[in-house]
Amino acid sequence: MAEQIDRPEYPTALGASDLKTITLLGHDLAEDVMGTVGFGELAFWLATQRRPTPGEVRVFEAVLAALADHGFTPTAIVTRLTYLSAPDSIQGALAAGLLGGGSRFLGVTEDSSRFLHDVLSSVDGELPGDDEGWDALALATVKAQREVRRFVPGLGHHVHKEGDPRTPRLLQIAREEDLFGPHLSLFAAIGRVHPQVLGKTLPLNGAGVCGAALADLGLPIELLRGFALLARTAGLIGQLAEELRHPVGTDIFLSVDLNNRSVAPDPYTSDSHA
Repeated sequence: MAEQIDRPEYPTALGASDLKTITLLGHDLAEDVMGTVGFGELAFWLATQRRPTPGEVRVFEAVLAALADHGFTPTAIVTRLTYLSAPDSIQGALAAGLLGGGSRFLGVTEDSSRFLHDVLSSVDGELPGDDEGWDALALATVKAQREVRRFVPGLGHHVHKEGDPRTPRLLQIAREEDLFGPHLSLFAAIGRVHPQVLGKTLPLNGAGVCGAALADLGLPIELLRGFALLARTAGLIGQLAEELRHPVGTDIFLSVDLNNRSVAPDPYTSDSHA
C-alpha cells in the first residue's frame, strides 16, 4: 500500500481556479463579477474581503480620483523620462513613477492617516462628540508637534497655499454618505485650530484628507499608501499616453543636459548635512 503523502495547503479567499471556473472572493469571476462589479468596488472588496456599501464606494472612488494625477509632479516626470530612456519597458516607466511615492508625494496619504490614528488611539475614554471637543484635541495635538518641532502630516501644500480644492469636496462627500468619522473629524479640527499655534494658516492638503477618509472607511492603515499608488497608476498611464502623442521627455532631458555647468568639487565631510 502506497504511503499517503500530505500535500501543503495554501488557503486564500481571493482568486482560485480549476479546469472550468475561476472564483474570486467566493464568487464566480466570469458570471458574478465581470461586467457587474466596478474596479473601485473590487479593489475595496479585495482589500477588506467584504463588499462595500454604495456610500463607501463613492468615498473610496472619490479618493482614487483625487490622487490619480496632479500634473508634472516628480512621479510623472520620472515616468516620462524612464520611458524616454527605455521605450521598450512600459512596466519600468510605471514602476519608476510608483517608486517615487514617498513622504513628499503620495506617501502623505499614509503618513497623515497613521498620525491621526496614533492620536486617536492615545485618547483615554470616549472620543469627542462635538466640534468643541475635537478642537480641544486638535489644539493639544498641534501644540505637541510644535514642541518637538515636527510637522503635522497633511498640513500645507506647495501650490494650493490658499486651500486645496480637493479637501472641501471630499469632506462634503464623506458627510453626504454619513462616513465622516473620527479621522476626518480630527483632521478638520486641525485645519480650524492650527493658526492659534503656528501663527499662520496652512491648507489641509488633498493627500492628507484622502488618508483620513480611507482610515474612516476602515481600510488597513498599513495599506493606505498602496491605494494612493493604485490611483496614481491610472494617472501615470495617462502621462505615458500623452507622452506618446505629445512628448516632452526629450525637452525635459535637454533642458538639464544643455544647461549644466561645471563647478569645483565639493568634498563630503561628516558635517556636510548638519
